This record gives sequence, structure tokens and C-alpha cells, in this order.
Amino acid sequence: MRTAARRPRSTASSTVRSALGKAHGAVPDPVPVFDDGTPAVANLDPDLLAALREAAADAADDGVEIFVNGGWRSPEYQEQLLREAISKYGSAAEAARWVATPGTSAHVAGEAVDIGPSAARAWLSEHGAGYGLCQIYRNEPWHYELRPEAVEHGCPPMYADPTHDPRMRR
Repeated sequence: MRTAARRPRSTASSTVRSALGKAHGAVPDPVPVFDDGTPAVANLDPDLLAALREAAADAADDGVEIFVNGGWRSPEYQEQLLREAISKYGSAAEAARWVATPGTSAHVAGEAVDIGPSAARAWLSEHGAGYGLCQIYRNEPWHYELRPEAVEHGCPPMYADPTHDPRMRR
């Protein structure tokens, strides 16, 4: 049932998603990984999307549905999410543990996807490396990126949070 994939959202988050809309990468409600009509999915890196769809098809064989809660985002949307996080967490330094700048965000590049529900995250945690799909941050169990070398070597160690990721220092 689709409602199981929904996660609670704050009123501020809902306002941001409504203001910028789907065209900027907002995902007000989780969508299937096969939804080509949703820019957050359709604008993902083609290799990431192919791996994600292959994993989703195999997960479905195990009775697990994988939904996208977030994917590609426009720089404007990422900037709005960052401003919202600064307001929520009280400082840019604390917000950086959860939201990257538009210039460093893997979401803006189409190279990251946020997955739900928890059963899908559990399935990917166990099987994702076989598709090159790796959780990157320990504090964000929903955030996956493509690491093709993981198919043969397993996923690399996770960063505690994005502030430990050298890509965020660009």
C-alpha cells in the first residue's frame, strides 16, 4: 500500500515542496522508481537509475517495494532546503550534517536518491552493493548513491554525516 511509504513531513517542508513543485525535484509523496513522469526520478543519472530499477525489480520478487522520496533536485530547490535546514537546526554548520549546498549536492547532480519505506532501505542495506547502490552517510539510511566498484568489492565505509565527506568541501 502506497501510504506505508510516506514519512511524516513538517508544515515548512510541505510548503517548500508546494512552492517549488515537482518540476524542481520536489517529491510530495513517494513515487515508484519506474515513474518517468516525475523529474526527481527521470533526471537521475542514467546509470544510477538503471541500477535502482534493476534492484527494485529484484526487491519486488522478494515482496519489497522501493519508492523514491527524493532524487534529482534543481539548485533552487536545494538552496531552499538548505535555508530551511539552517532555520530548523539553528546554524549552517549543524544544517550541513543533513543538507548540502547546491554546489556540492549529489542530488543536484542527479547522483543521489532517497529511498523509502524502511523495508526498502533494509533490503538495499543487505543487497544494494550487488547493484552498486551504497548508503553513503551513517546518519541518512535513506540516501543512496551509485558506486559501481561495490559490485565486486562491497560498499565503501560510510561517512558519519555529510560534513565528513570530502566532496562537500568543494
